Amino acid sequence: RRREALYSYSDEELRQYFPLDSVLKGLFGVIERLFDARVVAADGEVDVWHPDVRFFRLEDPRTGETRASFFLDSFARPEEKRGGAWMDVCVGRSAVLDRKPVAYLTCNGSPPVGDTPSLLSFRDVETLFHEMGHGLQHMLTTVPYADAAGINNVEWDAVELPSQFMENWCYHKPTLDSFARHHETGEALPADLFAKVERARHFNAGLGMLRQLYFAKLDMDLHSTFSPGGDKTPFDVQAEVAADYTVLAPLPDDKFLCGFSHIFAGGYAAGYYSYKWAEVMAADAFGAFEEEGLEDEAAVGDLGIKFRDTVLALGGSRHPSDVFKSFRGRDPSPKTLLRQSGLVGAASSS
Repeated sequence: RRREALYSYSDEELRQYFPLDSVLKGLFGVIERLFDARVVAADGEVDVWHPDVRFFRLEDPRTGETRASFFLDSFARPEEKRGGAWMDVCVGRSAVLDRKPVAYLTCNGSPPVGDTPSLLSFRDVETLFHEMGHGLQHMLTTVPYADAAGINNVEWDAVELPSQFMENWCYHKPTLDSFARHHETGEALPADLFAKVERARHFNAGLGMLRQLYFAKLDMDLHSTFSPGGDKTPFDVQAEVAADYTVLAPLPDDKFLCGFSHIFAGGYAAGYYSYKWAEVMAADAFGAFEEEGLEDEAAVGDLGIKFRDTVLALGGSRHPSDVFKSFRGRDPSPKTLLRQSGLVGAASSS
């Protein structure tokens, strides 16, 4: 609500410009523009588990050959489906078994109501692009061995690179203009409304950055330097880390650690840093497109193919640092993320 008050727009106001079918058309256009792959509706070709579920094929636009396919389950069904959004593997690529990749993409958007189509919030749009990023890494892999193809065997700190990279296109005005239309009037998303969305991207960015760094440092210290049974308790470690990474120190009775399930039961033990590191890599990868010129179609197309043939294609067959350097020509830099977050100016990040 504070963000809405500061930037004078609401999620409901934005939602009117993002009917699901239009967003999908725009997303599929980005995929073809960047990665030379065409998404074709193939509803009815296979069985689905619910009438709302759709099926698509990913084709070579010149030959029509099917490279991969995916199911899209877009709408919430609280009685049988958990919340959130995710991509999962239905069939993995295997040269030996002559299998092509098939993915599940699952979201929890609002279904159509009467004559009103499914309308997505801006966050829903970002989420759809995000999950498609995971799906593309699964579907566009060129690794012939199942255990290293697609998302398999990709180190934890690089898994989110393709997904967070795709989110950046939601803040590219020409891309958004290609599909953001009012569902009743057909009016394009007003420039002033988009400008507010861009400014809101920086809302509490510094605090958000500190929060993730705090969690990452705390996780790493607990799993590297903390000694159970020693002089310090986990809460002593928390207080020491908080002194460097929080604006306001935690209250004496703060027991946040007791609920920090990510690093105890959620698979992120000594790995919470990967959230922020993936943001660094994704922003820096998008920065390559900005450097070439986002309006230069030829340059964007060439760079998109390079991203496809490295980040998306190589899966877990090579170390992620080598994969990133194959695309970017160097190690990741945090400068682009700092600029995207509004924490440094454009000149400072060059």
